[in-house]
Amino acid sequence: MTRRPSSRNGVVAGTAALVIVVMLGLTAASVPLYNLFCKATGYDGTPRIAAGEARPAAGANAAASHEVTVFFNADTGSTLPWSFHPAQRQVTVKVGEDNLAFFEAANRSDRPIVGHAVYNVTPDKAAYYFVKLECFCFQNQTLEPGQKVQMPVSFYVDPAMLEDPNAREVQQITLSYTFYLDADATAELDRKRQQAATLHGPAATAGRSG
Repeated sequence: MTRRPSSRNGVVAGTAALVIVVMLGLTAASVPLYNLFCKATGYDGTPRIAAGEARPAAGANAAASHEVTVFFNADTGSTLPWSFHPAQRQVTVKVGEDNLAFFEAANRSDRPIVGHAVYNVTPDKAAYYFVKLECFCFQNQTLEPGQKVQMPVSFYVDPAMLEDPNAREVQQITLSYTFYLDADATAELDRKRQQAATLHGPAATAGRSG
């Protein structure tokens, strides 16, 4: 009889430990799951990303000639020594048609820098219908010292937006990007560069930065 409380305490402790483990696992997964949810639904201003999904037939839509003006915005985090801006401030597009826009970036520092871009679309109700096909934001970007590049984004506006009572009146959409420093990836580049300089001398480092 005197052992029952200990047994019960053991069960309670074991259950509590299991709950903690599950909660920690959910916490660790919450950010990537949230990001996937946003990309799939357009929630929180996140554009959809077309990954093998069926394309809408714009010609079958009675309003296929409907046009929307897309504005572009670009910012950089305070720790990223890049200039970054859209090559065009706006374009007028027909819904359902593929479009290509460019952003320009330049590394103003004297070392290779890795950056990653986050993005959103406003108004939020239009985000689900703004579909990216290809984008520089899908992966980190590395710029050498002084390097200037043009970064493309391919997109279309889903004609289904015109059938949504909450979104069909949208005439203007803004696509915004902010580039941030990937400190860990940049530090790894620095480490490899220092190793190369140690092994091969200053000439190797100069060759890599040229």
